[in-house]
Amino acid sequence: MKEIQWNLKIKLNMAAFLLATAGTLCFPQILNLKENSLGFTNSIFSVFVWLLCFYAVKISLETIDLADKRAWLLAAILSALFTAAMLFGVRLDSVENVNFKDAGLWISLPVLTFLFTVLVRKFWNFLGGMEEKRAALTVRDGAAVSPRLGDRTADLVTFCFLLVCWLPVLLAVYPGFFVYDAQDEYLQVASRTFTTHHPLVHVLLLGGIICAVHKATDSYNLGIACYTLCQMLVVSGGFTFLLSYLRKQKVSRTLRIISMLYFGLFPVIVMFTLCSAKDALFTTALLLLLICLLEMNWHGDSFFASKGWLALSAASAAAMMLFRNNGLYAFLFLLPFLIGYQKKYRKRVILWAAVAVAGCLLVNGGLKVVLQADDSENQEILTVPIQQLARTYKYAPEAFSEEDKDILHEILSEEALSMYNARLSDPVKYRFQNGAFAADKARYLKLWVRIGLKKPLSYLNAWLMTSYGFWYPDTVINVYAGNSVFTFTYEDSSYFGYEVEEPGVRESKIPWLDEAYRRLSLEIEQEKVPILSMLFSPGGLFWFFAFVCSYMLYRKNYHLLMPCIMVLAVWLTVILGPTYLPRYVLILWFALPLFAAFLLEEERFRSCS
Repeated sequence: MKEIQWNLKIKLNMAAFLLATAGTLCFPQILNLKENSLGFTNSIFSVFVWLLCFYAVKISLETIDLADKRAWLLAAILSALFTAAMLFGVRLDSVENVNFKDAGLWISLPVLTFLFTVLVRKFWNFLGGMEEKRAALTVRDGAAVSPRLGDRTADLVTFCFLLVCWLPVLLAVYPGFFVYDAQDEYLQVASRTFTTHHPLVHVLLLGGIICAVHKATDSYNLGIACYTLCQMLVVSGGFTFLLSYLRKQKVSRTLRIISMLYFGLFPVIVMFTLCSAKDALFTTALLLLLICLLEMNWHGDSFFASKGWLALSAASAAAMMLFRNNGLYAFLFLLPFLIGYQKKYRKRVILWAAVAVAGCLLVNGGLKVVLQADDSENQEILTVPIQQLARTYKYAPEAFSEEDKDILHEILSEEALSMYNARLSDPVKYRFQNGAFAADKARYLKLWVRIGLKKPLSYLNAWLMTSYGFWYPDTVINVYAGNSVFTFTYEDSSYFGYEVEEPGVRESKIPWLDEAYRRLSLEIEQEKVPILSMLFSPGGLFWFFAFVCSYMLYRKNYHLLMPCIMVLAVWLTVILGPTYLPRYVLILWFALPLFAAFLLEEERFRSCS
């Protein structure tokens, strides 16, 4: 028996040695090093990486269940996707292209996948052990201690605390961040000329408040500030509802306090709460919908018996779809999963979804008719094809025959094609000829297919370049580099707009705090801090979210997956968009405490199911 154990130990050590060595050799493939750099290979750092890998793999192989095929499969899928993201991302970030003939890429993919799979399995075991210990303590010690404050008092304290945290920043950046198409939305209301380029509900809300306050006070800044204050109230209410929900589920007071401080003080949350763009309202509605989906699939009987839950869920779903056009596509993506899971209440789910979608379509359609809004633009839904054609024209013009070039120039002029920016479709997209496209869509579809069949990898790289910031953790958000706006030119970073577009004017009451937010928005200081930088990274938070989803699958906690699928649906719509910016995936920050609770206190959500 001892001899068998000894032989097994030798085999595990040998496996750990080989895997750690292979992983260390492949590790530079996911580092953003300059060509011929010796920064990793000719460094003692590589020795530390090998030692850490060897120890982690050795411990993992000795303690995890090697026979659990389902767990290994789930971990392998997650690890393969993460490894591919890192391998592709580093190449896109450094040379704007993935060379699919690169042998190093394909050698590193299975090696690093295997290494990460082992580590993921070990971490899942660790989390599972924590949950079992916590469950045992709960049984032994009885029910969790009730909150010190009553529910209503605690909610009021939370609501006011968040506003108190945000108000100094509002004074510092007064009248707020009036940016990201804010001027265009305001001008639609001021000129009574509307388009469907932006959601009409938000156009009327933003422009209406500014115009009304300006008419009463002759101050544009006060109008912008009033809109910002209204948005602060809505977002604070959404966060308060989430924290109240976590309290009712007996999530630990420590996690709830950390979450409240996070909502009140973390810069990304504060930036977008004070930003006039539609993203904060859209994401607040989405956050409420996630809570409703969790409750629907966790406590179906009480949910469908409650008029309050049904009204909140339908209203939040409709609002989410009204404030961003991709919200409708994401919701429709969710429905088959939701209907399939809710077998008992399938008819009610269908009716509920129909009410939400119908409400969205009726409001949008009604506003379009009443406002006589122009809906002739097509470029927003054609962002990816436009970029693909522009990239191929730039790097592989031989793919176009003379006839193809003539057809292409009908919708994209030579000037437009010369504006190609690999990370941002706007320079080309804004010059797209909608009239020509609308006259003969089939003609241009055939051109797109014809060129794509000749240069499929060019098409793939074009799409990857506008989306990789959403899934590559090490991305520096700088898609607007060199672009001049009203008060500055983007240089090192375009993480956040930090702008007051006309007719507003920045009138800071706390200049030092204003400068701090300017640096966070337009410089890369926070991205130089290890670990902390991942809290600012859309790609980093996406992989945390993916880890939570895979862990829920591993633990067979399926009712928690519906909120995850909804977030995934939104993410899938934005990777088909014009570029990668944090504002498009703001839900990864807004829902972070919820997903952290799923991961760290999973037993709280499992025990009542």
